Amino acid sequence: MSNTVLINKLGKVAGWNSITLRMLGRDVEGITELEYDDNVDKVNIYGAGGKPIGRGEGNYEAKAGITLLQEEIIALQRSLGPGKRLTDIAPFDIVVRYEYNGFAYKDIIRNAEFKGNARAPKQNDKSITNKFDLLVSHIDWNVL
Repeated sequence: MSNTVLINKLGKVAGWNSITLRMLGRDVEGITELEYDDNVDKVNIYGAGGKPIGRGEGNYEAKAGITLLQEEIIALQRSLGPGKRLTDIAPFDIVVRYEYNGFAYKDIIRNAEFKGNARAPKQNDKSITNKFDLLVSHIDWNVL
């Protein structure tokens, strides 16, 4: 009998190049990082004895952040017109699509808003990026 272990049993796995991000009506090309997560505050509830007798749930919270190239930021600001700020953009959805091996998976980050705007270029940068924290209402995971 052979005890052969397949090293690549999953085939091609998802990587950065399998992600498409769509926001504000177009696919975003000038993105270098994306993060999003959600959680529900859960705690054990104690009564008699030393072990939990139940669980309590608090509020749901979603978080998101995006890092954009300076050129992408400028394009966004130009689309707003003079004197407008990124924080003036009305809430928008961000669609994150993963495609590989003929498989598609999509998450939607709902009601995103920019919380601020800043720049921090430094000597010898090959490109200028900025990380934005986003205010979001919730995340729909694995939607059709």
